[in-house]
Amino acid sequence: MALRQSLNRIPGFSRGLLNSHGTRSLVSTTNVLSAPSKDTPTHTGQQFEEDDYRLVRFIDKTKQVNQKFAIDLIAEVPPEAKQSRVVWCDGGGGPTGHPRVYINLDQPGNHSCGYCGLRFYKDSHHH
Repeated sequence: MALRQSLNRIPGFSRGLLNSHGTRSLVSTTNVLSAPSKDTPTHTGQQFEEDDYRLVRFIDKTKQVNQKFAIDLIAEVPPEAKQSRVVWCDGGGGPTGHPRVYINLDQPGNHSCGYCGLRFYKDSHHH
């Protein structure tokens, strides 16, 4: 009921045609929404046009976009030096981890875990 009241406040939305169940449903007569003029893009670049019907969920609310993207948080963690040729990563283990994967460090450079993105490299420095 609250959604129906919100939709009735939008210019261009009205009660319209009967649906397949024989009840009246809300039908958009135009694609004009009273949406914010500036839509904040998400980390994937998703950004709605001003007349997009999906903006109806942001009536009387602001769209909240988390600016701390996972890829940026992982990039802040420095690569971990290892002495062995093969290492394993389980994302920290326990309920917040992931299945254990083995990573070969034979090639030079950083090697990322396919699950969590943590990076490892072989420290060739001998003592």
